[in-house]
Amino acid sequence: MPTTRDSVQGMTLAQHFAEARRRFLLSFAMTMALAVVAFVMYPSLLRIMQHPYCQVDPRHCNFLVTNPLDGLTLRVKIALFGGLLFSAPVWLWHTWRFVTPGLKDTERRYALPFIASTVVFFFGGVLVAYLVFKKTIQFLVAIGGNSLTTYYNPNQYLTLFLLMMLLFGLTFEFPVVLVALEIARVVTPRQLLRVWRYSTIAIVVFSGVITPSSDPFSMFALMIPLEVFYFLAIGVGKLLKR
Repeated sequence: MPTTRDSVQGMTLAQHFAEARRRFLLSFAMTMALAVVAFVMYPSLLRIMQHPYCQVDPRHCNFLVTNPLDGLTLRVKIALFGGLLFSAPVWLWHTWRFVTPGLKDTERRYALPFIASTVVFFFGGVLVAYLVFKKTIQFLVAIGGNSLTTYYNPNQYLTLFLLMMLLFGLTFEFPVVLVALEIARVVTPRQLLRVWRYSTIAIVVFSGVITPSSDPFSMFALMIPLEVFYFLAIGVGKLLKR
């Protein structure tokens, strides 16, 4: 792989595609390998996924399966998501390694901190989503009234669970993206600070729209960190003197 900016600029389009394909295949192979591990760990992963539900209603937290294929479908879905989650550092690393050779020398030194922060913020978002998921289920059970007895379909429950984990993980990359834009001089900390009121409104609307469960707990669990991240990115941009 080219290691200088000039050599990267000298690559043909076909070479760029070949490099992207190579890194994609390496990431895909690792994801599939870890998906096999997650398939074997299915009982433990299912208990982890089920834990918030059982905290809300310990007496009725068993899943209701009405289709003979539901068990297999659930195990495959959990395995694939586990592979994707466990391999996140690998595909994030390959994404950054594909991008960084085209950066200037002054920009390339930020590659490792950016990779590390990307992984930390992604898993931080996943953790926040998991911690708030109990409140999500509690809200959804309560909103239906006391006359309902809940026996969730595991695949529908899993879909909501995975959407929460994935959306929080990706959304928590917000400060990393902002700092990257500051380093690239697309925006400046002064510009971001000047429009903070509009950004706050945008964050509130975004959090309300993107929250898949539509409950207020998840919305605030997403909205408050994003607002903090916005000002954190401004502070980091000033420290970098951009």
